[in-house]
Formats: sequence, C-alpha cells, structure tokens
Amino acid sequence: MDINPITEEAENIVFDAVLALVTPRVGECLACFVARQVDQFGCDSTHRFFLLYRDQRAPRASALLDRLSAMGAYCDCEMFLNAYELAERFWKPGAWLPGADGGEEWWDPEPPEKAPPCEGVRRGSTKPCTIWERIARG
Repeated sequence: MDINPITEEAENIVFDAVLALVTPRVGECLACFVARQVDQFGCDSTHRFFLLYRDQRAPRASALLDRLSAMGAYCDCEMFLNAYELAERFWKPGAWLPGADGGEEWWDPEPPEKAPPCEGVRRGSTKPCTIWERIARG
C-alpha cells in the first residue's frame, strides 16, 4: 500500500515537532528539563521524563532512579516536592504587610511564577544546574 506523499510529509512534520518538544536542549540540566516537561505535559506518576533525559543525555547514569527515589522523587513531579526547589535567590521574599484587621500579616516567601533559564550542565551530567537547591529533609 502506497503512502500518500502529502500524508508522509505531514507525519514527518508532526514527528519532528514532537521530537523537538521532548528532547533536552543543549546543556539543559535534568531538573530544568523535567520541570519544562511536567509543566507542558503533566505528570503521569512515572519517571518518564527522568528516563527520557537519562537515555538521551546521560545513558551511563544507571543509578539515577535509585538516587532520585532516595530523595523522595518517586515520579517526575515529586522531584519538585521532595528533592529540588528553585534557589532562594529567585524567590519573592516574605514580608509583614497590612492585614484586613488593621494589624500586620506575615506573607511567606513565594517562588517565581516562571523558572529562570537553565544555567546549563556538562553533557552526561544528571546534576541540576545552579538555579536549583536540594530540599532539606528531616
């Protein structure tokens, strides 16, 4: 069965677009890649983006899932609940602000609405770039 050349071209365009979306950028760290993917595609309670990054950028990192699981990252989104968060220098500082009752209310520090650009890592690294800090557990 012959494939219509227009259909084949359309399939190639879609394939290339999908590949561009799910491929780590040059120098992009694991945390920035996973954050970008989870933001765009959501989390399905697996390590699909960890594994995609590892397979494409750090195939020798065979203990990656064990290391991240030990940090509490049992799926892609848990990386940002239990393992890493944006460095404090990017957060809006906490402050005492006037409250509705005339007194003051403490407003907790807030992370930025959008992550800053990835600061990059060497090829083969699974460490986060310097915009991320390890979440202290315990």
